[in-house]
Amino acid sequence: MVQKVICPYCGREAELVDDTKVYGSNGFGSQVYLCQKCNAYVGVHKGSKQPLGTLANRELRIARKAAHLVFDDLWKSRKMGRWQAYRWLAETMHIDGKDAHIGMFNIDQCIQLINMRFKE
Repeated sequence: MVQKVICPYCGREAELVDDTKVYGSNGFGSQVYLCQKCNAYVGVHKGSKQPLGTLANRELRIARKAAHLVFDDLWKSRKMGRWQAYRWLAETMHIDGKDAHIGMFNIDQCIQLINMRFKE
């Protein structure tokens, strides 16, 4: 079932489209929710139509990528397991566990995560 995904920038309903509309021929064989007016989009979980987070415009996508680089290093470097890292993130940022996903973050939350210093 296609979910109703509303663009936070213009208030229009995003369309579920093939990801080649966003990535061109370099698509991943998946789908994305896309607001064509704002060029805001979000991918979907593999094998479903559930969004991976919230729609993001260019600025937010850049911030989320930077936040992922910092966060992924935390668990990929074996300082803690992936799910332990997400629990830690929720506690540290004082957010609900279901929102402790960079795909749900706004720009301020991305900056907060990027500025965190992880102890060795």
